[in-house]
Amino acid sequence: MSRHTGTRPPRGHDEVRARTPRIAALLLTTAVALTTAAGSGNALARGPGGAALDGTWRMDGYGTVVTVTDGGRKLRTYETTAVSCMPGELTATRSDAGGPFRQEGEAPVTVTQKGHDRAELAFGDNVGHRTLRRIAALPADCRGETGPDPKADPRQVFDTYWRTYAENYPFFAARHIDWNAVRDRYRPRITATTGPDELFSVLSEMVRPLHDGHTGLVDPQHPEGYFAGHREDTVIPDEQERNRMDKAAAESVKAAGGKDERSWAGGKITYAELPGRIGFLRITTFLGYAKGNSYEADAATLGKALDEVFTTARTNGPDALRGLVLDLRLNGGGSDRLSLDVAERLTGRPYTAYLKHARDDAGDPRKFTPAEPVRALPHPGPVYTGPLTVLTSRLTMSAGETLTEALLGRGPRPVLIGENTQGLFSDRLERTLPNGWRFWLPNEEFLNGSDHRTTYDGAGIPPDVAARPETALPVALARLSSS
Repeated sequence: MSRHTGTRPPRGHDEVRARTPRIAALLLTTAVALTTAAGSGNALARGPGGAALDGTWRMDGYGTVVTVTDGGRKLRTYETTAVSCMPGELTATRSDAGGPFRQEGEAPVTVTQKGHDRAELAFGDNVGHRTLRRIAALPADCRGETGPDPKADPRQVFDTYWRTYAENYPFFAARHIDWNAVRDRYRPRITATTGPDELFSVLSEMVRPLHDGHTGLVDPQHPEGYFAGHREDTVIPDEQERNRMDKAAAESVKAAGGKDERSWAGGKITYAELPGRIGFLRITTFLGYAKGNSYEADAATLGKALDEVFTTARTNGPDALRGLVLDLRLNGGGSDRLSLDVAERLTGRPYTAYLKHARDDAGDPRKFTPAEPVRALPHPGPVYTGPLTVLTSRLTMSAGETLTEALLGRGPRPVLIGENTQGLFSDRLERTLPNGWRFWLPNEEFLNGSDHRTTYDGAGIPPDVAARPETALPVALARLSSS
């Protein structure tokens, strides 16, 4: 039986979000820096020495336990449910008490102590914080350093998988799925002798009806062991189709009179001047701009590109842009922090981009951590504040969508032209099964920055002007030219 149960997306449409460690060739590795800050009036929060952080901490939401040991020099995570505890992908060490912790290849993580029993953890390539609360010790069933066992009992694998969704997935009601009924249907098919192909098929079948592009499963040791969910009305383009779409998009800019086109990051970021002093900025991903998948390198590449696009001449004075088209039609996601960097080049005033919270009750999908506002703060250099149109499609995903949502609070508000976005906002919660397979699911909601309650998960952000993706640019130019 083939275990390849979904189209493996091309790079840029794998929706690998900021907090998703790389799985084999699919997922990002994690690099970590840890710093501490003194807590007001608390002698235990001693600053960069880090020893006060030593201990065990449970994260609100996320099903995660964090340990800090060796005088603040070692950090690692554990993935927990009511029936399991596995060593997490995130481990970090540092050579001195005040230096950064690194796990090769990724962004810093900051842990700020807020007293003896509370701390905040923030990932540098993400937005918002996660609250840590001190606990006495690791859960009794944690495996310590032993890690997964390829020969683990298939029933244990099933139970860990089902339970992780049961405790963390927020959208069962919205997607009309009775998760207990799913267990009743599939659990009897799993025995101590169930083979890996059958087990992989069952686990994939269980979540396929969610039609959620932030769900997936991979066997790193099997070339065909890959499943990824997606919305029913969406076909994820393979590499050949994506290249065709990229070429068609470039040709449409030329047909519209585009000139002086520039590109960065191997064409993932492009800019052209259109007639009537209208700029055209196209971004197809928020990751993988530089070799090695380093967040710092990606941020530097994006920053350089935006510096060269949003110059003083284009943002101020008699020759400034009269309008800007931001093309996110093929944006497959990446770092929310990088996408927010773009929003901050498009505003002259601070505002709430969106709010973010995570499911925080293992028995009730309606209960979340307190919603944390994420602010868009104007870039200290030149910013563009004029008329803006944003091109979207069902292939606008993940960080491409959080950027679209962030821009809804901008003044003047952009005009969205195209199709509903895909409806994927949450970071992907990455997990390891007892047999070593990896899987991911969403556990967060992003809330509209204006009303603090609207979410766009599932249906996506609707356009102001509906248009087929291939006709969206002419529609946008017509509106900007007449304004």
